[in-house]
Amino acid sequence: MPSPFTDIIETSELASHLEDPDWLIFDCRFNLANPSWGEKEYFRSHIPGAIYAHLDRHLSGPVTSHTGRHPLPEPKKFVEQLSAWGVDSHKQVVVYDSLSGEFAARLWWLLNYYGHSQVAVLNGGFTKWEAEGHPTRSGDEENRPSTFIPTLHPEMLVTTQEIERLYQDPEFLVIDARAPARFAGREEPIDPVAGHIPGAVNRFHGNNLSPSGTILSPEELRQEFRHLIGHRNSRNVIVYCGSGVTSCHHVLAMHLAGIGFPRLYAGSWSEWIRDPSHPVDRED
Repeated sequence: MPSPFTDIIETSELASHLEDPDWLIFDCRFNLANPSWGEKEYFRSHIPGAIYAHLDRHLSGPVTSHTGRHPLPEPKKFVEQLSAWGVDSHKQVVVYDSLSGEFAARLWWLLNYYGHSQVAVLNGGFTKWEAEGHPTRSGDEENRPSTFIPTLHPEMLVTTQEIERLYQDPEFLVIDARAPARFAGREEPIDPVAGHIPGAVNRFHGNNLSPSGTILSPEELRQEFRHLIGHRNSRNVIVYCGSGVTSCHHVLAMHLAGIGFPRLYAGSWSEWIRDPSHPVDRED
């Protein structure tokens, strides 16, 4: 039996498995400024067999006064959703978005968190798939339901309470995956407070990609992340972004690099600033 894909998969490999009943495909295209865009694009054209996974409806839970903008989905509801989508321990899952995982990495991370490691992000996403002339379909799709049995991995997460305790500990490194201008506090197009968690370092998630939109090689990622994190164990590295979505790309990149899974602060910046007593740093 061939080894499962657990990080990145190439378009040619996916194309050869489109008719495989044990392969499931999910379209995660999304635009924070226009939440209906991705689903409309999916109905217009998608990879044959793909199911649309909406960031707000399927991959996030209800927003409250204490959460960030994209809290993790409620476990029982998410397990029911995975079962309805046909996910089980025998399935190879492939997730994609426009390029190489800015939003697809959220579902990749969630499946790993729930104990399903047979999931890979399509390298180059729908843009590369379409440019290479692979088949597409329009309209909606559905899978035969199955039974998903979760095995949660809480060690993959950190809470706001843990961040309050760890962000000043030199044994830990907190990485902010947002664009440099947002990290510095020079601009904040989404959240009401600009800046970053004190002590955090900045690595934009887009730096994991080549100019063509494909993910960097494992060797390149290993060199860049090792330069950033030093000799720290991956468990002592914490990643965050605006709402716990694009920072999942750093988890994917470090896993692909062979470093291991850093921990995700799922609430991220939008949850941190809910409490006005939390310190905020800005670069003048």
